[in-house]
Amino acid sequence: MDKKHDITQLLRNASSGDEEAFDALYPRVYNRLRDIAKLQLQKERDNHTLQKTALVHEVYLKLIDQTQTNWQDRAHFYAIAARAMRQILVDYARKRKAQKRGGDRDRIPFREDMIDLDNHAEELLELNDLIDKLARFDERKSKVVEMRFFSGMTIREIAELLDVSTRTVDRDWLKARGWIYRELSK
Repeated sequence: MDKKHDITQLLRNASSGDEEAFDALYPRVYNRLRDIAKLQLQKERDNHTLQKTALVHEVYLKLIDQTQTNWQDRAHFYAIAARAMRQILVDYARKRKAQKRGGDRDRIPFREDMIDLDNHAEELLELNDLIDKLARFDERKSKVVEMRFFSGMTIREIAELLDVSTRTVDRDWLKARGWIYRELSK
């Protein structure tokens, strides 16, 4: 059995409450979750207080706590991981914003390769709100933004996950970024 199918089967077993499947799943998904966290945290300053390992552990704990989730396959798992990563980073940004309270803020460009939670928590929260707003009228584009920006997935990985062509994901990414730019400049 190849790794993709092995993970899919473990996810299904774990969804059914199989404790051994939970234990066997972690080492198989850990490296991919770590890669996602690494990509995300590379956008941060070197001495950032949120560390890659802690982020991976938080995401995994959040994911395995989803006892009501019927994992369809590994792609579904990683899509949910992207959502969990977003939630954790947004929660972190909210805490940072609460600590700093007030002061003028500078707009930052919406780029998937740049985010500094310590200095731009408010902008991250604004982006989070915009992704939610985008989802109300175009769910797929919001998922593309979430997976691309928050988990650093490639266009090809997103296309596989959403079961669409890479050209479709490219178009969605371009349109979603344009919409977000317009919303940010209002």
